[in-house]
Parts: sequence; C-alpha cells; structure tokens
Amino acid sequence: MSNTHTHSISPNIDLFAEINSLRRDLNAIILAHFYQEPEIQDMADFVGDSLALSQRAAETEAEVIVFAGVHFMAETAKILNPNKQVLLPDLEAGCSLADGCPPAEFREFIARHGDHKVVSYINCSAETKAMSDIICTSSNAIKIVDSFPAGQPILFAPDRYLGAWVSSALDREMVLWPGSCEVHETFNEKKLVELKINYPFAKVAAHPECPEAVLQHADHIGSTSSILAFARKTDSRQIIVVTEPGILHQMQKENPSKELIPVPGADETCNCNECPYMKKNTLEKLYLCMRDRTPEILVDPELAAKALAPINRMLELSR
Repeated sequence: MSNTHTHSISPNIDLFAEINSLRRDLNAIILAHFYQEPEIQDMADFVGDSLALSQRAAETEAEVIVFAGVHFMAETAKILNPNKQVLLPDLEAGCSLADGCPPAEFREFIARHGDHKVVSYINCSAETKAMSDIICTSSNAIKIVDSFPAGQPILFAPDRYLGAWVSSALDREMVLWPGSCEVHETFNEKKLVELKINYPFAKVAAHPECPEAVLQHADHIGSTSSILAFARKTDSRQIIVVTEPGILHQMQKENPSKELIPVPGADETCNCNECPYMKKNTLEKLYLCMRDRTPEILVDPELAAKALAPINRMLELSR
C-alpha cells in the first residue's frame, strides 16, 4: 500500500504548487503534527499537537481533511467529521501505543476493574476510545484526570509513562495499562545526563511519554505545544529536547538564536529518536493522496458514534 503510484510522479513536478492547487480544488485543509517532515509542516494549513489538531478538525469548514500524522489522528478527525472525506498520505503510519492496546484484551482489563472510570490517551484506536469514559491528550491529561472526584478509581490507558506522570503530579493512584511509545521509551537517562554535563547551562524540556528516570532531569515536562511554549519563554540560550526531533523545525523557526540539542535514542547507530510511523508520510505521498483521494479513512458509523462521546467530553473540558 505504501508505495502506490510513487513511480508515476514526474520528476519535474512542482509538488508545492500542485498541492496548493489541489487544496483549492478539493476545498481541503492540511493538518500536520509537529513530528512531520519540515516540508510537510511548511505546507500545512495548521501544525499542532494532538489536542490542537483535534480541535481544528472539529471546527473545520473544509470538505476534505488531509491528515499528515498517524492513523489514530486521522481516525479521530473522521469520528469528528463523519460526513467529510479524511485522507492519510500513508495508511501504514500507525502508532506503537495504539497497536499495543488490542481491543479484546482492553475490554477484559476494563471488566477486571469494574468500578473504574476509563481515561484513554488519544493515541489509541477508535475501539479503545469507544470503551472509554473520556479521552485526554498530553496537553490536558492532568486536567482531565483531575476532573473526576478524588475518591473515583481511574484506569488510564494506553501510555503507562504518561499515566505515571499524571498520577505523580496529582498524587493520585491510577490503574495503568502497560503500554508505551516506542520512540519516547528509547530515550535513556545516561545519554541525557551526558548532555547535561556537556551543556551545563542548558534547560531540559521533555515529553511525558518518556520514562520517569528521564523526566526527573527535566526543567519542563509537557506536550509538544507546551515544549514549544517553554522554548519561547525560557531565558536559556540552550535547550536539550527530549521528544521526537520533528519538533525542532518549528522550535528553531520560533527561536532562531537558541541552540537546540536533541537527545539521541539509546542506540547511536539508528534514528531511534525518530518516529518511524510519522516519517512514513512524505511530500510525494501527500500530493498523491490528494490527487487520487486515497487512502481514505473510514470508521464504522456505530463505532464512530460510541467513540465520539468521550472525545467530545474532552473537547468540552478543554475549551
């Protein structure tokens, strides 16, 4: 599926011009996540984190939503817009968190904790969302969990590191599904400490999907948009960034005079700090998916209706 038609693109084509003209013809909006390739971010109508992208998808007037992100993001956009066409440049742009929470096992897990309310991170499948009481993103996870009365037991899925961070921030015990992001899990404490020694005046900004051993060294912990806001506000001229390096593009555009230092993954020989799924989307695939109006994201209407309720609860609470 991934390589459909790629060979049929003429090498002389101006992809930027073609995508712009398709965007007008289709009355399309291009939404991109901060982890996308720089040229895709520059082409997008809107670049954001999962929360901002969901909000933008919920309010768009466009007839076609082209989601430069991963499958669960495009699926969320479709759930919010059942009557619009939602396109994803590469259907195989998945997510280890979503894949690591199979619906049948999750249903049994919930059944074992019958009195618990289910808070699910947006990085999950439509099936998982449909079994949840409310959805959260890393931007609003603390606020969402805190919206339940103190005595209410909570089950948090699928990211155990984000769950542990929220749990510790609110001093509130939660039952955590044992999932993790394969990218953020590769960041290790040793590499980060080495960088801190080499850059003694740098501030550390980290994503809460990182393991606790890494987070304990951070000056700021938050979602991608919150890391960007921190980079703008901090007086520090050097920032050590502990999240997928796609974010460095916007960060550098906003802070041209600051030095950004990405933390490598555990294995120096690979790009383990890059999300292999986010990077499946390319400018060529973006063009092709708009030209051919495929791959299109479809969600069973009954499932979509069930998943919509917890997403809407989140959007209400995040206004």
